[in-house]
Amino acid sequence: MPTIKPFCALKPAVHLQSLVVTRPLENYSTGEARLIASENKCTFLHLINPELDNPYLRGTREELVYKKISENLEGFIEHQFLIKQDRPAIYIYRVKHNDLVQTGIWTLTHIEDYLQGRIKKHESTVERRERLLADYLQQTGLDANPVLITYHPDQIIDSITDKYTRLKADLDFTFADGTTHQVWAVSHNPDLNDLVAAFYDIPFAYIADGHHRAASMAKMGLHKQALNKERHTGTEGYNYFTTVYMNTREVKILEFNRLVRDLGDLNPESLIELLRQSFLIQESPDAVKPDQLHMIGMYFDKKWYVLEPKKEIYDENDPVKALDVSIVQDYILGPILNIKDPRTDARITFEGGRTPVSELQRKVDNGLYALAFTLFPVSINQVIAVADVNGIMPPKSTWVEPKFLVGLLTNYFN
Repeated sequence: MPTIKPFCALKPAVHLQSLVVTRPLENYSTGEARLIASENKCTFLHLINPELDNPYLRGTREELVYKKISENLEGFIEHQFLIKQDRPAIYIYRVKHNDLVQTGIWTLTHIEDYLQGRIKKHESTVERRERLLADYLQQTGLDANPVLITYHPDQIIDSITDKYTRLKADLDFTFADGTTHQVWAVSHNPDLNDLVAAFYDIPFAYIADGHHRAASMAKMGLHKQALNKERHTGTEGYNYFTTVYMNTREVKILEFNRLVRDLGDLNPESLIELLRQSFLIQESPDAVKPDQLHMIGMYFDKKWYVLEPKKEIYDENDPVKALDVSIVQDYILGPILNIKDPRTDARITFEGGRTPVSELQRKVDNGLYALAFTLFPVSINQVIAVADVNGIMPPKSTWVEPKFLVGLLTNYFN
């Protein structure tokens, strides 16, 4: 039963929408991010990393960096790059990319829902990444990149969403990558109350994307609670994190393919022989983009193969072990190619579903990698099944759409 609430978002000025918002910093190279920041004084990148256009900050104490972010934020508000909304609202958000249209509810969620397991997870997180993001959140008070959460469809939520999306959007713009973004503010009390009640009646919800952001916000919130001690009430802004809820029909999951740099001590013939112990292998005249579960594509030595795992090697009733990403890790990458920990092994890299299969083949043919594995996407039902048993998926199991723009709706909780 997620506990959500409306908030007074910082929204980009209408005439600056496409200039303020940005992809997350990790989506850009340092050079690209620095160029964007130097050419655009109102990009949200200035509120993420002021070192991009202030090189004198490099090597100085963290406090100076956060002070500069605070100064930049004051300037953004003073010049109305960002405008604080007068009335608390829950927002309906829609993104369009090519033929894909996705709609959800943008709101705040109490960290206790995450800590108590009412919002379930399917990935483990890295402590270092959690700490870095928690420090940023605590120092800046800027929560601008939401966690994507999915839930089973609800008629009341669908009805309110449909009602508002028939109206003119409060924000409506196209970003540089061609994606179109629309936002409707729901500030009418009866509709707000109905949305809050509808989400409260949902037994469980599931993180689809953003595990580190959720964990970091919870870590920061617990730290703030400890600092406040007896003054803590549970209603302070630091108790809530920014979330977008999309039902299971709206979330799109793409595959995460694998590229391996070398065969280790193996030659092509010995690799095939070892694979035959666990897989049925068939050579394919065409590139293999799997179109069903337990169909795995493999490319190496100028040839494509279809690998079908033998039924005796996995338990279909085990939601983690039955995943194709688990089968590849447990029966190929680990025992045959000696890639025990894909999180840290430099011999493996991952390509999200946006990368064409032809590009994977090109990288192998050019000698950058020795072989490629293509996978069928994990389904949202598989994600939920793993979360329901408190399971953990292998790293890079899912490429989830949408990827949010940073700074579209910002919760400023300081």
